[in-house]
Amino acid sequence: MNAVLDALSPQRRRLVLGAAALALLLIIAFAVINILRVTTESTEPVPQDDPGPVLLVPGYGGNVGSLQPLAAALRSAGRTAIIVEPTGDGTDDLRSQAEHLATVADRVRTDAGAASVDIIGYSAGGVVARLWVRDEGGADIARRVLTLGSPHHGTSQAALGAQLAGGCPTACEQLAPDSDLLRRLNAGDESPVGPLWATVRSTHDQVVTPVDSAALAGALNIVVQDVCPGSTAAHGDLPSNPVVLAALGSVLGVATPQTPANVSC
Repeated sequence: MNAVLDALSPQRRRLVLGAAALALLLIIAFAVINILRVTTESTEPVPQDDPGPVLLVPGYGGNVGSLQPLAAALRSAGRTAIIVEPTGDGTDDLRSQAEHLATVADRVRTDAGAASVDIIGYSAGGVVARLWVRDEGGADIARRVLTLGSPHHGTSQAALGAQLAGGCPTACEQLAPDSDLLRRLNAGDESPVGPLWATVRSTHDQVVTPVDSAALAGALNIVVQDVCPGSTAAHGDLPSNPVVLAALGSVLGVATPQTPANVSC
């Protein structure tokens, strides 16, 4: 570049350098404008004092029956609880599942005349909930999101499945640690502005491994054994676990989410 400039006359050299400086200033100005636009268009959280319906998102494979204990507990407490039926067999692209959740959430909120919805995502359903908040408009209508044993940072079990001959279904491959989907989802803020976030995990979970994958930076992260030290709750036990059921009142209430106390373990 220097050799090219040296070959130019002083006047031409000044013109070239001036044009380059102007181009750089325009690039900087464009970047600043975009930053300001994103800032001014940032999500305004929904009111926390008026809970709406609760949507329960099933995990990998779409087993809606696993969520019945949660739905029953919520309804007993006077909340409207709706289990989201999966698309296909619950193993398809998690992004498609997030789009489906967006459709259901909009319909449920409109039908209820509510300002917001709460979300409980079990296992892979928690990852679907995060995709919905981040990419499908969920940040504008989600009040609180609770995830149970969700492989937010992937699970080695999915990685093993992906290595088998023929691989595994799309959602399974997306839940492998360091997948393209999870890298993008976890870039920046793991619990973006909009809803309040909480997670529950068990140290005896052998499906989401390592178990710390189920925690989120910026969320209230509850460990079952911190409340009930003797608990051997496995992954499949979480929807009916006493700690999870006791957490519903606080996490999905109107006060600041708190780890439950005085739980009958």
